[in-house]
Amino acid sequence: MARVVVDVMLKPEILDPQGRAVQGALGRLGFTGVTDVRQGKQFVIEVEGEITDERREQLHAIAGELLCNPVIEDFILIVEEDQ
Repeated sequence: MARVVVDVMLKPEILDPQGRAVQGALGRLGFTGVTDVRQGKQFVIEVEGEITDERREQLHAIAGELLCNPVIEDFILIVEEDQ
């Protein structure tokens, strides 16, 4: 069994209002030195069997077509085998 982790983040050039709100709140709470906060989302997918090149391509397609909006978001796909 494998675990696939897909981290989705807004592209750097896209304004992140939620990240800005968190950054502002950190300052109000007395946390100093925080220069930027970006929020994102994470998907964890459990997959049976071996992760072949074909299956990795399928997972990449799932991430790029379903889990993120490629116009405004980037994603990183990490495969953790033998979980």
